[in-house]
Amino acid sequence: MLDTQTVSSAEIVNRGWQAVGQGDWDTLIADYTDDMVFAMPGQNDELEGKAAFQNALENLGAALPPGFDIKSIRQIGEHGEVVSIIDWTSDKVPGGSQVAVLFRFEGSKVQEERWFIDTEQWKAAF
Repeated sequence: MLDTQTVSSAEIVNRGWQAVGQGDWDTLIADYTDDMVFAMPGQNDELEGKAAFQNALENLGAALPPGFDIKSIRQIGEHGEVVSIIDWTSDKVPGGSQVAVLFRFEGSKVQEERWFIDTEQWKAAF
């Protein structure tokens, strides 16, 4: 296990994206605070706490458009706040689009993850 005291916020976010790609929810969730907040397009309420986040991860397929595929991820920021810019495609958006994901940290743990996307395009992708 990596010592998060010597790992930058951007490296923690990158490790999280790698865990998502492998479906390794335990590794992902280990880098979040117990009272974390998660907001993704199309959700009426924010999810609060690791249990609600884990439940959403178990049903991730329903939250993403059919054929959702991440083409690239770039990180902006280092400490305290990191933004991931994600280039993605899906069955109904074959030309692709982008989403920005904000990660706010409390110490060496993610306290908030918030997705920013064109919500009309996102809804049309389903």
